[in-house]
Amino acid sequence: MNHLPEPARPSGIVQLPDGHVYAENLPATYTGPQVVHQHIHQAPPDKTVQRIALGSGVGAGAVAAGVYFGPLLVGALTAIAANIAMLAVLALVLGWCVHTVVKSVGSPDAASAVKNVRKARRRSG
Repeated sequence: MNHLPEPARPSGIVQLPDGHVYAENLPATYTGPQVVHQHIHQAPPDKTVQRIALGSGVGAGAVAAGVYFGPLLVGALTAIAANIAMLAVLALVLGWCVHTVVKSVGSPDAASAVKNVRKARRRSG
């Protein structure tokens, strides 16, 4: 004995006499914004070469070369710079060693020669 009225159903819902409920042409419910997942490849931080190539209409070959050879060039230059820095430190250490040995082996005649050279430089300079 239900004295309550039948709840209002949206249009398109049909209830059969046997109790089954069917929906016809119901609008899709909104579930929120649709998120499209894309696979994005890792790119180098500086994309200047690619932008210049695409802006000037060069094409995909130049873009691919910039993507491939850009990081390769940075790695090669870093390796060269590290080698040059190591050679500079080695030259500095060897120069200091030679200076120390010559200074410790020097004789009194050498000390007087150094004084004479200093005096000559002061007069001419």
